[in-house]
Amino acid sequence: MKFDFQLLAQDGAARVGRINSAHGDIETPAFMPVGTAATVKAMTPEAVRETGADIVLANTYHLMLRPGAERVNRLGGLHDFMNWQGPILTDSGGFQVYSLSDLRKMDEDGVTFKSHIDGTEMFLGPERSIEVQHLLDADITMAFDECTPYPATEEEAAASMRLSMRWAERCRTAFVERPGYALFGIVQGGMYGDLRAESAARLREIGFDGYAVGGLAVGEGQALTFSTLDVTVPHLPTEQPRYLMGVGRPGDIVGAVQRGIDMFDCVMPTRSGRTGQLFTPRATLNIRNARHADDPRPVDENCRCPLCRNYSRGYLHHLFRAKEILGSMLATWHNLTHYQDLMAELRLAISENRLDDFAAAHAAAAELGDIEPV
Repeated sequence: MKFDFQLLAQDGAARVGRINSAHGDIETPAFMPVGTAATVKAMTPEAVRETGADIVLANTYHLMLRPGAERVNRLGGLHDFMNWQGPILTDSGGFQVYSLSDLRKMDEDGVTFKSHIDGTEMFLGPERSIEVQHLLDADITMAFDECTPYPATEEEAAASMRLSMRWAERCRTAFVERPGYALFGIVQGGMYGDLRAESAARLREIGFDGYAVGGLAVGEGQALTFSTLDVTVPHLPTEQPRYLMGVGRPGDIVGAVQRGIDMFDCVMPTRSGRTGQLFTPRATLNIRNARHADDPRPVDENCRCPLCRNYSRGYLHHLFRAKEILGSMLATWHNLTHYQDLMAELRLAISENRLDDFAAAHAAAAELGDIEPV
């Protein structure tokens, strides 16, 4: 099985494709539920599959700390360990290093940091990140990078990006080629178009199986995210998948697909589900609000998830007020289904050459909000 990307349809810059990997195919544009610690929170693997997900994401940093990559490897790798036989992408640990800035020291070799669990001092660099991801048996391994903070001066962004490019070359050398497995490089450069172009050119020179856009969704806002994509995506190869890391809300995804992005991940649908925030085509509902207490309607009458087929808003409101685990489970299942249905709708709209109309209708529905009488 060769890792491969097939381009099936285009509408402007947007693409429909299929990734062939060691553990199955991924239809793109694709959304990857986040399974940080080898589990998508409040979901079974079977439930995740029922939402329509082809691939999940797991976290290198968290798994190397607990239970340990070597232990996961002894137990058969992530696929057997978490009972997910589809493709898995692992992030490199770079974002966690970025988010734990008060617990780490960085130099050319990598990052020395203190575990957030017990304070143990540990080291993570390009070679170790690739080794951990190999032990986990990730279908898609991400290069180790530094996530450039926002805001950053052009000088700061340039230094950060060039360090990541040196690390990317070391990752490429350390990666063990196997049929159906891939290594993705990560474009950095802050919000500076010339630095993004330089980063993309260097990664193409090194040579990767896919290309990610990192360093976005760090507080810059949607307009700056989109303008950064506008100056970055044209520098990425057309024959390989493009992945926007950590994005995002449904409107962010639609806009990024219009700009040529193929893959997404974000904790938004799962984290929101656990706090009672539910996505629908017209609004994001806070099911904790008192106005839902006597509401017999489903969250979304057109949704196929178990929550919308079998339970009322009033019941879900009760579950959250009573702090019952079932509430988080049902809400998360709904949100992930909503995201996967959005991806399917995007693939169909691109295939039928009507993506711009779909995007306009999606934005208009979101602006209306939940104005139905209760």
